[in-house]
Amino acid sequence: MSTILYYSDKCPNTSDFVTKLKNRGIEYQEVNITDSMKGLKEFLKWRDARPEFEDVKKQGLVGVPVLYQNDQFYFELD
Repeated sequence: MSTILYYSDKCPNTSDFVTKLKNRGIEYQEVNITDSMKGLKEFLKWRDARPEFEDVKKQGLVGVPVLYQNDQFYFELD
């Protein structure tokens, strides 16, 4: 599967996350969950089934931006 960035253009954290991706030369497919019902449903299917999102949900957060790559989700780029 390709590398996918799930994000919202309404989220204040997206811009910094995208800058880090670009600085590292990481190529990705964009899915803006606020522009596409299909994209939102795809993201929510992952979010509601994967244990990586448990802390995010407990904090009342949506969970974006997040990078999906090699069957892993990355909330931060070190």
